[in-house]
Amino acid sequence: MTDDARSPLELLEALSVQEVEVAEGFRHLEVYTMRGLLTLLWHGPVDASAVLVTGGGGMGSLLGPADGLYHDLGVQLAQRDIGTVRVGYRKPNDLSRCVHDMAAAADLAGRRGARRFVTMGHSFGGAVAIQTGAVLGTHCRGVVTLSTQSAGCEVAGELGDTPLLLFHGTADEILPPETSAMVQMLAGHGEIVLLPGDGHLLSESAGELRERLLEWIPAHLAE
Repeated sequence: MTDDARSPLELLEALSVQEVEVAEGFRHLEVYTMRGLLTLLWHGPVDASAVLVTGGGGMGSLLGPADGLYHDLGVQLAQRDIGTVRVGYRKPNDLSRCVHDMAAAADLAGRRGARRFVTMGHSFGGAVAIQTGAVLGTHCRGVVTLSTQSAGCEVAGELGDTPLLLFHGTADEILPPETSAMVQMLAGHGEIVLLPGDGHLLSESAGELRERLLEWIPAHLAE
């Protein structure tokens, strides 16, 4: 069998997998590979048909920006029977490997029943979310970027008409809002939400992000 015929999860060539239920509706998975440890935190039903998959920035992150946005989304979405898989990359800042990790997380969720996905990424993770969204094709119902970089987003046009939502602080000290505008141009569509006076971690807009995303994500994951 060629690599092209194998799924992202199979291509990880996992040596072993450990999974424990930390609390009701919250699981911790570790996937051991020869190229590093892939960590997944899973909120909500393990057989959810709709799943959000999140990725951190160039240093990696399971919490995300805006004071633990990914955790809070996972908790809230679980109450609506939407799963959230928070991806801890095997090797942060290695784009191809991180895309593989997010795709493998979606693959694992798909084996458990997921059919509709939203991908989300912060900073470097914006490129991961966009590339993974393109890989998922029609199974991807939306892509969300947070303070995204533009490098690695050259394939954004492959998203087709998949909805794209881009948040960016106007006072971002690392990546200016123009990077989100570039990604929008590459995709040929997308809604940019500028957050006045906020920086790269979007801490000042924590409440607004939660409010908007807890409306946008379920709406786009609806069957």
